[in-house]
Order: sequence, then C-alpha cells, then structure tokens
Amino acid sequence: MARIAVIGLVGRSMFFDVPRFHSGGETIHAERFHEEWGGKGFNQAVAAARQGARVAFLGKVGSESDSLAVSAFCDKEGIRPVIYRSEPPDLPTACAAILTDGTGETRVTVARGAELDGADVDFGFKDEIAAADFLLLNNEVPEAVNLRASEIAEENGVKVIFNPAPSRPLPDALKRRVFLFTPNEFETAGLEDVRCEVVETLGAKGCRIRSTGEVVPAVPCGEAVDSTGAGDTFNAVLAVRLAEGETLRDACRAANEAAAKSVTVRYVLPSLPYRSAAGCR
Repeated sequence: MARIAVIGLVGRSMFFDVPRFHSGGETIHAERFHEEWGGKGFNQAVAAARQGARVAFLGKVGSESDSLAVSAFCDKEGIRPVIYRSEPPDLPTACAAILTDGTGETRVTVARGAELDGADVDFGFKDEIAAADFLLLNNEVPEAVNLRASEIAEENGVKVIFNPAPSRPLPDALKRRVFLFTPNEFETAGLEDVRCEVVETLGAKGCRIRSTGEVVPAVPCGEAVDSTGAGDTFNAVLAVRLAEGETLRDACRAANEAAAKSVTVRYVLPSLPYRSAAGCR
C-alpha cells in the first residue's frame, strides 16, 4: 500500500456559481451556493486516500469545534489527521470563496487564517513523514513549514512532490530536497534550473515531462463543469501511482485521467475520484 504524508491548509470552501464574473463594483446574484472543507493539502489528502493509499494529513484550524469537524471528516475518509488549533485562539480557520462562471472558469479568494509553523511539523508529524513513501507539499503553508518538512523527508529518504501553488520564490535549500515539481504553465518561474524532474500540468492538454519533453495527453471524460480541485487530484494520483512503482509516464496518464474525471463534477470533495470508479476509456 502506498504511504503518503500531506501538509497543507485546511478551511472552509464556499462555492458560488455565477452566470459571469463581476465588473467593477457590480453585484451579481449566485445561482447556487455550496460549502465544504477544503484547501490544497486537504484536497490532496482526500484524493490520495480515495486512491487506496495510507494517508496522514497535517493542518491547523482556529477553533476546537473546527478541529473536531475536520478530524471527523478525515476519519471517515480513512485519513490519519493531525489537526492543531491556533494558539492563542485569536485567528479564525482559513476560508476561501470560489466563484465559478457559466464556462467552468474559476476565481478564488483566500483568507489564510490559522497557519502551521515549523514546530508543528516536529511535534506531531515527524514520524508520519518518516514512514511515508512520498511527502506532498505546496505553497499554501509558510515557507518554514515546507523547509522543516522537507528536511525531515531528506533525513529519512522520503521523496518530496512539491506543487508550487500559489507561485512564489523558493529557497535553494528547498529546491534541492524536492524529487518532483508539479507547476501549472503559469507557475514555472524560478524552476528553470532545478535538477529534479518537473511535470508541468497543461489543463485540458494533459501534462509535459520536462526531462523528455513528452506531452502526456489528457483523456476527455465528459463535459467540464468545474475545474476547481483538478490540480489537487492530479498531484495525489501521481504520488500514489509513483509510490506503487509505476513509471512516471504511466503515473502521469493515471493522474491526467483522474483530473479529467474531477472536472465533470461540481465542487471539490464530490469530484475527487475513487480508485474503483470506471475509467474514461
């Protein structure tokens, strides 16, 4: 069984389906509203668990009630949760507003709220990283968290997959510890000289493996209605398949297919596919 450790933001995701995006100070009435738990790392953890992996997730929230709710959801999904509260409890749980227009395009606004720090990694998650095949990291947590987590991974021979979203400059120490970067086509700045592998996601076109230049094509699964979470699905499936011993090309094909499935379902948690679900072909 693949063993995946994930660190990331967790908070409330509020989805608004709108006929079109705002212009200036315009007010637009949403056609639908939906709320669920979310965040890049959280979504990736759920997606990896639904692919049959043993998953541990580290996150932070702003209240005891939110900690209990997130932990309960993780338990239901078969995820080992390590959920901290902000101390002192003066920061709210993170929150994101996701607007999706009639074409399936999205606009996202995030209030970061309670955040992890490097000490949280050592205190409650060091052993989970050490026991993993892969550690999934992203830029929705402070740099100190990723630096400490990647250091623990390096000490224990654990491979790091880093999703550099949202894009920001990365320290050389972190770049050196990453096994595989997964930027989209707008997040490649600063990764031109890295020595590790880079798989660039290309949306409906699939993904490009930098070392070979090969574009692994996407497999259409139906009408795209919501692209939110497709990147998280891709990263999770890629990590699980690599941990199971598949080649990078085959893992990319599986990740493309899962991402293609995800965009045919509204919202994120309902869209994260199970391994047992029928394929696109």
